[in-house]
Amino acid sequence: MYKPLQCGCCDDYAAYLEKNGFEVEIKSMRSLAQTKRTAGVPQGYEGCHTLFVDNYVVDGLVPVNTINKLLNERPEITGITLPGMPWGAPGMDSRPKSAPLISYGFQKGSSDTFVYAKD
Repeated sequence: MYKPLQCGCCDDYAAYLEKNGFEVEIKSMRSLAQTKRTAGVPQGYEGCHTLFVDNYVVDGLVPVNTINKLLNERPEITGITLPGMPWGAPGMDSRPKSAPLISYGFQKGSSDTFVYAKD
């Protein structure tokens, strides 16, 4: 997990992933802009941190069931992203979600996205 230097929600998200069977290595950075660009995360769809999971990019506070869906389906995409830091997402769950969490699929080199999952 590449995350900002001091981000409590990212730390909570890492603990959430570990509780759900993922092994997480954390790398804190001053800026994630280059990491996100290199990973192909579309501009305007960035989350607070970036993960690399089994050859996929997972950006932001994506729920574990959506990550598992990605790993089970194995679509021919670069990755998925949950933009921003929405309330109710894992790591931001001190308030209930007010709308479904929408994760978008993307392909590196394209600004096109599509709805991959709603949680």
